[in-house]
Amino acid sequence: MDDWKKVYSTFYEHKAGIVKAVLEDKDIKSVIVNKKDSAYLFGEIEVHVNQNDVLKAKNIITKEEL
Repeated sequence: MDDWKKVYSTFYEHKAGIVKAVLEDKDIKSVIVNKKDSAYLFGEIEVHVNQNDVLKAKNIITKEEL
């Protein structure tokens, strides 16, 4: 997982899912990393992409206003 970098984080699982879907629509593989504590419900949900796709992914996220 060292080759994967965070490009988006949110408190809402559905928003992370939308970002993941948009990125995969643009042929960028992504994974959701849930860092939310299940007992206390704090923490974030992150979307990670391969380090080679970080700039492209961030541009897409910005352009699509996600």
